[in-house]
Parts: sequence; C-alpha cells; structure tokens
Amino acid sequence: MSLDVSPDLLAAAERGPVSDAEFIDCVRTSLPYAWEVISGVATSVDASGFADHEIPPPSEAERGQLLRALASDAIRGGLERHFGVKLAFQNCHRVGAFAPGAVDGDRYRAFISPRGQLLNQSPELRDC
Repeated sequence: MSLDVSPDLLAAAERGPVSDAEFIDCVRTSLPYAWEVISGVATSVDASGFADHEIPPPSEAERGQLLRALASDAIRGGLERHFGVKLAFQNCHRVGAFAPGAVDGDRYRAFISPRGQLLNQSPELRDC
C-alpha cells in the first residue's frame, strides 16, 4: 500500500473530491522519507530555478517511498502544486525541482533528456 489513508479521509473520498491539503497531509504522514527529500529539494530551488537531491536512500523502504511518491501521477502532481515546482526524477534517488519559469530552460531539458539519464548511470545504481 502506498498511503496510510485514515477512515475519515477514505469516507470523505467516497463522498466526493478531497482537498489538496487533506491529500498532501496523507502523503506527508504516509511517506515521511519521500516528503523529507521532496520538501528539501523543493524549498532549495535557487535563483537559477533549480535544485536537486542526489543522495541514495538509506534503505529499500525509503527507496520505495520515493519511488511511490514520484511514480504516482496524483501524488507527484499534488506535491508539485503544494510546493509550486516541477519535479523531475532519475534513477532511484535523483530528484530535481524546477521553478515553473525554468521548465522550458536548457537545464530542465538536459535533466529530463535521454542523454541526461544515461550520464546519471553507474554500476552501483544498476539495481536501484
């Protein structure tokens, strides 16, 4: 299971849409490592419009949290709206955060390019 959904939040979702604030709170409490990484990188975006996190997770559990957060369109989109950034992801741990104005820039295009992905590979990360 990706998220620990409280009975109250589940009941609210069964009745209709839930607010981003309720959803983000569920993500924050369910995926604390992913929240730490993403909030850290999102709040570190510099004047160039970019920040990244390149430290491998300490365990498979933390790696799983990061993968779940960034692989889910709903979670990733909620985090992007909450922090006001565009998230980009490479490997099992490299997360980039871009200010909205930097998304069309060279650095963003390089980060998400096939070349950028290939250059970010290493034997140590083969099975991540």
